[in-house]
Amino acid sequence: MDRAVQIAAFIDQQFGENAYVVWCRDQGPCWIIDPGLPPSVQQIQTHVEQHGLIPHALILTHGHLDHIAGVPPIMKAFPTLPVHMADAARIALTDPNENLSAGYGLPIVVGSLATIDLAPGAELVLDESRWTVLETSGHSPGGRSLHCREAGMVIVGDALFQGSIGRTDFHHSDHAAFIRNIKANLLSLPGETIVYSGHGPTTTIRVEKASNPFLQE
Repeated sequence: MDRAVQIAAFIDQQFGENAYVVWCRDQGPCWIIDPGLPPSVQQIQTHVEQHGLIPHALILTHGHLDHIAGVPPIMKAFPTLPVHMADAARIALTDPNENLSAGYGLPIVVGSLATIDLAPGAELVLDESRWTVLETSGHSPGGRSLHCREAGMVIVGDALFQGSIGRTDFHHSDHAAFIRNIKANLLSLPGETIVYSGHGPTTTIRVEKASNPFLQE
């Protein structure tokens, strides 16, 4: 891979959710991942314009409100943008109880969108980078992570955080399956792999494998 993968984070002020733009070169294609509440969408659009990027996909790691709230304005700005999301998570786009927004008193209904399933093991290509879809469900149905082995990075949504993991006390969570998926599909990655989480700073697989209290035997 001749060009380095670049990732910029945009953080919403209410939930501290990390939305990402991923690209390899200015004036090239990019992905928009998990657009959240203001001001992240406006910041994403400014970033895309400043770097001359061409959005090629909107990718949703899972369907919780803080990761999908920015979908409508992104789709308004880029109406032909393909949306990638696990089939098991699609109900969150139309059901405020499933995306958890009802419980916060701000019901979010994105609406019915044509989505492309993020099937575990599938490969996505962005410019010269290749990414593998990983199964990381358990925090929510259809949780997915994206791993680029050549670039040494993985984008994990709310699967893994610095010193923590995603909550599993929601009605649709499965704690046992979550821990199995994290150990099998994330902790098995090379130790130097940089982890880009849905909240908080980056970390590495080595650090979390050694010290994350939720993942010790």
